[in-house]
Amino acid sequence: MITLSDQPKLAYAFVAREAALMRRYWLWELVWIVYGTVTSLSVAYIGLAAPAITGSEVAPSTVSRFVLYLLVGTIAWRFLGLVFENIAEVIAWERWEGTIEYTFMAPVPRLTHLLGMAAATIVRASVVSVTTLFAVALFIPVDLSHADLASALLFLGVGTLAFIGLGIASAVFPLLWTEKGLQMAYIVQAVVLLVSGVYYPTSVLPGWAQALSVISPATYVIEGLRGALIDGADPLSLWPLVWPALLVGAISIPIGLAAFVRAERYAKQTGRLKRSG
Repeated sequence: MITLSDQPKLAYAFVAREAALMRRYWLWELVWIVYGTVTSLSVAYIGLAAPAITGSEVAPSTVSRFVLYLLVGTIAWRFLGLVFENIAEVIAWERWEGTIEYTFMAPVPRLTHLLGMAAATIVRASVVSVTTLFAVALFIPVDLSHADLASALLFLGVGTLAFIGLGIASAVFPLLWTEKGLQMAYIVQAVVLLVSGVYYPTSVLPGWAQALSVISPATYVIEGLRGALIDGADPLSLWPLVWPALLVGAISIPIGLAAFVRAERYAKQTGRLKRSG
């Protein structure tokens, strides 16, 4: 009989499995690191080229701040996007590996399964994001002398919780729609990217998009990270940005888990758990 004390070991089993898959497909990990680095550098060079494009004289300090503004948004979104994608793709990967039936037949609570996958995702996203940051720093001077590390880590933690909830909720789509579900999850991610101020302030968005930005946890996380890394704001002064993201995480995780369990039950009853298709 599986007891409560066994749950950490069961969750770690999924972490170990994901680590083994990363070693097996290590070239894909290299692809994502190179892709993230090139994307971040491209955005940074857009910031550096802004004065030449607009034909205006801008102080070097202003350009440097603008570049850092873009880089924080880009790398933070890469981290949050990886958390979302890995969890949303959990069903697609299980089908691709041909293990979905075995995983869902295993006597493991679904919460333990998903939390184990989330822990593995956090490790992977952290490695990719930190590696990308160091790679970018080789080409673009990044001034983080005023950064408040405690505030930055706080927002990364809060953002991780919120995006775990969103990822679990979006993982329902591949369960219900074998062929179209993953694409629907990516549409959710694309909308969140649009309205969350990754590359620009949300104030420039049209009214309907600004309304959506209010319920996106990435809006608060990215703005908070900019405050922490660019302005050196402490956690207390950034609290107005912390609690909305925490609230989204507190709501989305149980709702996403409940939806996933119901979708799993429906998929089993209708024969949608199959190794291919």
